[in-house]
Amino acid sequence: MADDRVGIQKGNLMMMSGSFYIAKDRDSRPQGDDSHFICEEKQTIGLADGVGGWSSQGVDAGLYARELMNNSLLAILTQPDRQVDPMKVLDEAFRKTKAKGSSTACIITLQEDNMLHAVNMGDSGFMLIRQGATLYKSPIQQHSFNYPYQLGNSANSNKPWQAQVIKLAVEPGDVIIAGTDGLFDNLSESQILETAATGIERGLHPEEVAWPVAQQAYHVSMDREAVTPFMQASMMAGKSHIGGKQDDITVIVSRILDT
Repeated sequence: MADDRVGIQKGNLMMMSGSFYIAKDRDSRPQGDDSHFICEEKQTIGLADGVGGWSSQGVDAGLYARELMNNSLLAILTQPDRQVDPMKVLDEAFRKTKAKGSSTACIITLQEDNMLHAVNMGDSGFMLIRQGATLYKSPIQQHSFNYPYQLGNSANSNKPWQAQVIKLAVEPGDVIIAGTDGLFDNLSESQILETAATGIERGLHPEEVAWPVAQQAYHVSMDREAVTPFMQASMMAGKSHIGGKQDDITVIVSRILDT
């Protein structure tokens, strides 16, 4: 498990962010297959989920995700303050990432126009919450059930230009909850809202909101009788997955504050 606390000031709005990570095999592989960052200088967050299927080929499935996020952070640091372009960041990071494997990716920034700019590839993503209700949830990109769009160096991988480009107006009091599929496959939107509600209402630091959300997703992932979004999606696809889905779980929570 890991947490990250950041407070970032940008223009007349401030995005304060915190994260919590639970690796599926935290004893044997504490890094897991997910990777994420919070860049306080550039008001930007990002996460990636390495595609686990690579492990059957002897490849560390988290290596590509970690290298992609590291290269994303390096690209962000070269961009002007308050003008980070998530697509340019993702494209540069993709071109510089040479590791074997593939991953989903989501990069979100608060620009000087006080708009949230994001780019999202695959089945990681985020929710924008306002006054206790979901205002927006990024859609999943997938070729078929459990086969998300993914960046990588193999011939059948996707390219950055295929990612969704998202721009949203935000207000003081808004909350962003971003996560890998370990979150969204195990908890529905309403369950995430319910789990985060107390911390949001009490004004807790985002890391203290991310922690219970990640923990709840983990508990559900271990429950063989839980009704989950992943189970429901599998049934719609003619599959037969039952209960929670054991996976790495990354949660980043950001509060939009008026300075």
